Amino acid sequence: MIKFEFWYIVETVINVLILFILLRIFLFKPINKMKADRTRTIQDNLDSAEKAKAEAEELRQQYEESISEAKEKANQIIMKAHEDAESERSAIIRKSQEEAEKIVADADKTIENERKRVLRQAQSEIADLAIEAASKIIGENVDDEKNRKLVDKFLSDEEGKK
Repeated sequence: MIKFEFWYIVETVINVLILFILLRIFLFKPINKMKADRTRTIQDNLDSAEKAKAEAEELRQQYEESISEAKEKANQIIMKAHEDAESERSAIIRKSQEEAEKIVADADKTIENERKRVLRQAQSEIADLAIEAASKIIGENVDDEKNRKLVDKFLSDEEGKK
């Protein structure tokens, strides 16, 4: 049966205390240290992951800003190209109109010069015919230079009246 002897109980209590002290020194301290190290490592990893996430978010924002800046720049380039093309088109149209006006003005001058030349030629022929007709009617040869001046004066007066 069970005997309760005082020295056995004391010896058992001492053994339990020694076992507890040894376990605490050689088992619990290293386990607690490993647990603390593991907790610190996990926390460091969580902190690193949070930092990497923040950096990734910052990079994403920078990328989006760069994309929006590039799009804005592209739109500005396109608008400038449209403006340049429009101004070039306007310049070409203006230049074409000026050239057309110059051609029309030159043509008008040419037509006017040709008209004057034809009128002078016609006046000269009319004067010759008038002098010849007057000579035949009068029956004698009149001074050709004097008559020409008279007919030219008459035709100039008639032209001025029109």
